[in-house]
Parts: sequence; structure tokens; C-alpha cells
Amino acid sequence: MPEDEVLVDVHASGTLTLDALLPGHTLWLIASGAGIAPFMSVIRDPDVYRRFERVVLVHTCRRVRELAYRDDIMTVLPTLPDIGDFVRRQLIYYPTVTREPFPNSGRVTALIRSGALFTRLRLDPFSSSCDRIMMCGNPAMLREAGELLDSKGFVQGHTFKPGHFVMSDASGYEPLLSHFPAVKPSSFQKECM
Repeated sequence: MPEDEVLVDVHASGTLTLDALLPGHTLWLIASGAGIAPFMSVIRDPDVYRRFERVVLVHTCRRVRELAYRDDIMTVLPTLPDIGDFVRRQLIYYPTVTREPFPNSGRVTALIRSGALFTRLRLDPFSSSCDRIMMCGNPAMLREAGELLDSKGFVQGHTFKPGHFVMSDASGYEPLLSHFPAVKPSSFQKECM
């Protein structure tokens, strides 16, 4: 809510860390509601922009007023001395609303499933060879997105065993056990360039 206080640390910790992801080309940060909070640390970290050529932050909420940090992301971050250049060149911010008029509308999982998200951003659909995904937010969204990624051959990562995607541990999502064999950081650079 607008009057609530949210603390943002300088460095990400917990289940949503870069150490849990294999090398890739594009980092997708997918948040619903207050799930954007950990990503505010991620997009303020210069190492993120050194590691990935593009960072896409998708934030979905029910109402426009719930798009926390929207003004900071669009106007403040690009002016900061340590990350402003990175943000201007590499960060794509895509806010979407589900229950009232807004230029971008729809549930993030529906936008992914239909391909509309990729069409609107002029980006290719998710590829396990190029894209790395972090997700935080509504448990139902996380379960649905996890199942969608599983069906496309993505492997959930952990700090001790990096993969293609990670999500906040509040999701209750259990990945398919068949997707836990070791994943090698292959020739993603050739395929993504």
C-alpha cells in the first residue's frame, strides 16, 4: 500500500540471486504486486548489467496505484551516477495492470503464454539457451509460470545448482524431478547473438 514502508538492500540475497542462474543473454525479472521489492536491489546492481546484455523488468498489478517504484524506475534510476548509463542502455521496464485501464494490460502468465509480451517488447519468446528468469510475487502466478517454464525445458536453479530460472520460495512450486540433471553452461552466446 502507498503508506507502507519497504526496505531495499543494496545487494540481493536469498533464493533470488544471480549465483542460482546459468550465464545468459537476457535477464527477465517477473514480479506481481509487492514481489517487485527484491528486484529493486537487482536492478540497482551494476554487476547485473555487466553479466547480462539486457534486463527486462515486468511488473504486474491489479491497479495502477499498486505499481510501486514506477516513477523511480523511469525517472530516478537513469540519472544515478553508478548505474544510470547501464539502466538507459540495458533495462526494459514493462508495467502491466489487470483490473483497470492502462496502456499495458493483462496477467503476466497470459501475456507470456499468448506471446503478447514478446510481441509488445519486440523480443523473442523465452529460450533456455539465452534467457534467465527470476520471479517473485503471487504464489498462483509463480506456480503457473514455473509449470510453463518446465514445459519449455527450463530448469529451476538453486545457489548450489544453477539453472535457467529461480523464484521466491513462497510459491509452493515443486519442479519436475526429471528436470534436475546437471545443466551445462553451453554455447548460449553463439545462439543468442
